[in-house]
Amino acid sequence: MRSLPLADPGTPDSRSATRYLWWLASHQFRTLSFGMFFGITWMLVGALIPMVIGKAIDAGITTKDTSALARWAGAFLLLGLVQAGSGIMRHRNAVFNWMSANFRTVQAVVRHANRLGATLPKRMATGEVVAIGAADTSHIGNALDITARGSAAIVSLVTVTVILLTASVKLGLVVLLGVPVQMAVVSLLIKPLHRRQQAYRDQQGALTGRAVDIVAGLRVLRGIGGEQVFADRYRTQSQQLREAGVRAARIDSLLESIQVLMPGLFLALVTWLGARLAVGGEIQPGELASFYGYAAFLIMPLRTLAEMLEKMTRGHVSAGRVLKVLRLEPEIAAPAAPQALPEHGALVDVKSGLTLRPGVLTVLAADRPEDAIEIADRLGRYTEGEVTLGEVPLSAATRDEVRGRILVADNNARLFSGPLREELDPAGTASDEQILAALRAASAEEVLDALPDGLAAFVAERGREFSGGQQQRLRLARALLADAPILIMVEPTSAVDAHTEARIARRIGPARQGRTTLLTSTSPLLLDQADHVVFVDDGKVIAEGAHRELLAGEPRYRAVVTRSVDA
Repeated sequence: MRSLPLADPGTPDSRSATRYLWWLASHQFRTLSFGMFFGITWMLVGALIPMVIGKAIDAGITTKDTSALARWAGAFLLLGLVQAGSGIMRHRNAVFNWMSANFRTVQAVVRHANRLGATLPKRMATGEVVAIGAADTSHIGNALDITARGSAAIVSLVTVTVILLTASVKLGLVVLLGVPVQMAVVSLLIKPLHRRQQAYRDQQGALTGRAVDIVAGLRVLRGIGGEQVFADRYRTQSQQLREAGVRAARIDSLLESIQVLMPGLFLALVTWLGARLAVGGEIQPGELASFYGYAAFLIMPLRTLAEMLEKMTRGHVSAGRVLKVLRLEPEIAAPAAPQALPEHGALVDVKSGLTLRPGVLTVLAADRPEDAIEIADRLGRYTEGEVTLGEVPLSAATRDEVRGRILVADNNARLFSGPLREELDPAGTASDEQILAALRAASAEEVLDALPDGLAAFVAERGREFSGGQQQRLRLARALLADAPILIMVEPTSAVDAHTEARIARRIGPARQGRTTLLTSTSPLLLDQADHVVFVDDGKVIAEGAHRELLAGEPRYRAVVTRSVDA
């Protein structure tokens, strides 16, 4: 089996869930065709086996013709071999179709998430995105997987109906009328199942988002004694999700029972009619055995059709959830005629009045932390704003060029799993000396010393083996190693103690010597080491200069920095 395609499959059709499934099918047309071909062969051979058994009974056993019996036995063996081979190939292609649809959906979502950038967490909860990868991609894969057996079920039903009509009009009509009746009964349950699965999926995404939020803020919740309150809320919402799951399961279980009951009744009816025809002499004993075999065989395609309706319904619901992500548009539009940014120049935020001078370590102190975050987002072009670099608007440059020139590092950044060296230096361009220098500037030497394998140590997901302060220092070292021309760091020392913060404050300036750096903080330790301090009140720059000068001459700055109320 060839490997999964990793090339860009193009842009998915996001107009409807049905069109999205068709888009996936169009990129897997070859394997879908193979799967349906081998599936039809596999099930069609199964439909012919009862006929061969009947012929062997009538032509061989009843007439005691050994040669005829041998011929039909050989035909039976041949059909068995063909069925085994086609069954293997059907399964291989079906699994490929499932995996390919699954991973193509992951690729499409991840690619679009990268294009959305900072827009995604603003527009959609983390739990919604997590639930797509945890459940929806699998349901979409199942919708394409079932095509192999679903098409085979349709063809085999038509074949068996024709055979039965040829042998007995009564039995043929029973099959011809019985199959639509069963499908009509099953279809009555599909709409409520679709509705309840949609409600369950919505609640599942909301609960996953709450779980992510609780885990992310667990230390804070414990610190303020709110752990039990949020645990109770999670428990309540979890029970609501359970009730929604039970409601969906009731329809699902009813559908499953009908998939067993209806074919069972169908089998009993065909067998009873066949036995009456055999007793009346209208059919031969071999034909009666064939009819029983057909009736037993029909259970599989009938159940497969019901399963296909269920999986298509689940896939349709999941495709709709995926399209909620794919329909999102980035807040930041790409320029029609991109301009190149200058190599040097001041970075200016017109709205706040902030100007970052080239090669200077600037610390921004704000009376409200959210103002500092908004300014950092505008400077990094994560939100729209009138920002210029060397008099060239950032909005006139491509996003890739802005990201290559300006790096914004905040405390929402994550440590990923993998060797520590690759975590600190993803590009793999830094030497051991450079990595150690960055760790020293971030006062993270003891974090490295505590690891038996040093830089080769394996970092667990989200760096959960490290404390909050250790994670922050490792993220700071990673930001310094990136060596961006303009580095903006939001509260880089908020999770460390005063002694560690003092060391970082002394070292970060020399580490960024000659490059433009902005820190947002109200820590006196960082402010005292800055080349230039800017004070922002209500989102506007109202004072700037040296830290000690502002302490002496600006009461509002002094109140914010010293946490006093003498202003």
